[in-house]
Amino acid sequence: MTHRIVADSAADLLTLSLAPFSSVPLKITAGEHTYVDDEALDVSGMVNALRAFKGRSRTACPSPDEWLAAFGDAENVFCVTITSTLSGSHNAACVAAREYQDKFPGRRVLVIDSLSAGPGMLLLVEKLEELIQQGLDLDAIAQAMADYQKTTHLVFVLESLRNFVSNGRVSPAVGALAGLLGIRIVGIASAAGDLKPIAKCRSAKKALAEIVENLRERGFSGGKVRISHCRNENAAQALKEAILTAWPRAEVIIRCTRALCSYYAEEGGVLVGFESA
Repeated sequence: MTHRIVADSAADLLTLSLAPFSSVPLKITAGEHTYVDDEALDVSGMVNALRAFKGRSRTACPSPDEWLAAFGDAENVFCVTITSTLSGSHNAACVAAREYQDKFPGRRVLVIDSLSAGPGMLLLVEKLEELIQQGLDLDAIAQAMADYQKTTHLVFVLESLRNFVSNGRVSPAVGALAGLLGIRIVGIASAAGDLKPIAKCRSAKKALAEIVENLRERGFSGGKVRISHCRNENAAQALKEAILTAWPRAEVIIRCTRALCSYYAEEGGVLVGFESA
């Protein structure tokens, strides 16, 4: 029985070591230029260009055909998508799954709406990889993933909401708060997959402390933590140190955001996916 994990590029992941994997790119369009979130993209160059761009920008999800191509010829396909409240990627993956199963009777596709993004998606992909290695069948994996997803969370801090405003996701009034007098916006992914602010902090130090407190409030007890940042290594390292001080047994890994998450996080943004007990 052959398996493949497929995630859209909001997972900030290009390869896996223990399971076949494909990344399906989202796209960012600013004016006449479209950035494809794949391994060839200069993400830092895109961030620089978007900072200088004065017009409206938008994102586009993968098409069903792009998802289909990523499935290859696997008998069991496991898809993880960015939260369906932020993108049509989940719907496109579902369309592709139906077409694939109709075309190849006996093959199966499990599509998981992460209700999250970035490191929240990464936790789900890592869990899928682990369950496949255990030799479980698709139904057992589906149940295990449904249970595990209830224990995963996303919290983030943003220094700017400019692209959320440009993309029509946040009102200009709310967007104006970020960056004003050094204010950082701390937010979470809700149980329904909505990204919502929970605090306004006037310094990076207070924002990181708010994240640590959010881990504590949501039942973190020292499991996995995945941190993604958009050109803010110092903050990511400081947060890692704070988490390890509070929970010495935590497994903390830092990564850089790719294009889609860099677009929404913007320069200085930090995203944190973690497990609760």
